[in-house]
Amino acid sequence: MSEATEAVAGPPSSHELFDTQAGFDEAVDRLLAQTGRELRIFDPDLVALRLNAPARVAQLERFLGASRTRRLYIALHDPEPVTKFCPRMLVLLKRYAHAIQVQRTQEEIRELRDAFLVLDTADFVRRPEASSRRGVIGLGDRVEAYAMRSRFEEIWAASYPAVSPTTLGI
Repeated sequence: MSEATEAVAGPPSSHELFDTQAGFDEAVDRLLAQTGRELRIFDPDLVALRLNAPARVAQLERFLGASRTRRLYIALHDPEPVTKFCPRMLVLLKRYAHAIQVQRTQEEIRELRDAFLVLDTADFVRRPEASSRRGVIGLGDRVEAYAMRSRFEEIWAASYPAVSPTTLGI
């Protein structure tokens, strides 16, 4: 392969499986350490992401604070765990209201049972069953990450605003 072809193709992709909460946490940490502009998260309730943990919120804040163009899009089935049990995440939402959007899926797609995070169109963490900690992290896999981003856009289109940075929802 020529140097020009390698430069266009980029580094080879890598995939690693995980099957524990610690493995999942490590995969999310690695994903959030990657450079990127847009992070999309689809999860039934975000509980497994531990969005009230100071370290996780700090990671998200570093991601968003790195550039004014960074964005975080979250689609979920049930916003109640976030609104009731994640005050740190709600503070982050207030601080970065211009950069974070949280939407709730419409009833007709709430049977979706997987969960994933996708960073731009290159890196992802996916759990085929959200209630399980088994899954995979893929880094540099533009084909799979692009497919996941497209799927997220379909989920997003079948969702509506759910969590507001203010108590009044304005």
